Amino acid sequence: MSDDVAPQRPRGRRRLKPAGVPPAPEMSAPDAGVGEVAYRRIRSDIVLGRLPPGRKLPLDRMRHTYGTSVSTLRELFNRLASEGLLIAEGARGFQVPAVSSANLRDIAAMRELLECHGMRESFKRGDLAWEGRVVAAHHMLASTEKQLHGGEPCPPETWRRYDWAFHLALISACDSRVLIETYAAICDKYLRYQMIAAVFRGPVAADEHRVLLECALARDWQRAQRTLATHIQDCVTQMASVIDAVPAA
Repeated sequence: MSDDVAPQRPRGRRRLKPAGVPPAPEMSAPDAGVGEVAYRRIRSDIVLGRLPPGRKLPLDRMRHTYGTSVSTLRELFNRLASEGLLIAEGARGFQVPAVSSANLRDIAAMRELLECHGMRESFKRGDLAWEGRVVAAHHMLASTEKQLHGGEPCPPETWRRYDWAFHLALISACDSRVLIETYAAICDKYLRYQMIAAVFRGPVAADEHRVLLECALARDWQRAQRTLATHIQDCVTQMASVIDAVPAA
């Protein structure tokens, strides 16, 4: 794509650092403190469904699991409760939030709203470096999807990591750190439902990802928004059917 295709960027505007492939949720920085490592482990266990919906998290028992003191663990649980990933129950401790199709649809609607706006802005502002990130992210995702289509083993965390990385790359040139951070928080909650429902839409989802790539390179944000709406809504329909089929705890 020639340089004159992309709109000129207004001078004086701060460019965000490129968003690359995020680390796997369970990975922690080697220089992180004990509390931060524990926080990332707990958060990963919630988002990836290792701590199931409705599970009680007694501090005395969980402090051994995560290698922290009770006071540190309470602080971390309160932090996660402020993010909506845990429920504080006062003197009774903490609990992993339940899931419901209604809550899923609320989360999905917010994801769609943020991502559609992010794509529009990103497609207008993106440069060749952005295109390279999008192409690279799609290559990793498409390779993983091909592996899954062929029946080869692939950890769900790996597949979801590359799915997240591709969608993040699409909006990474939007020039709004607030949007990116809000989108990331919403996608963590959406990912929890994906891991719990364990829905894989196969070639259909892969084709939609390919169309999103084509739209990005053509800067066709209108078609990308329509494709994304179908992509999310069809996935939500399948996930909701799985969730509704399981009796509430």
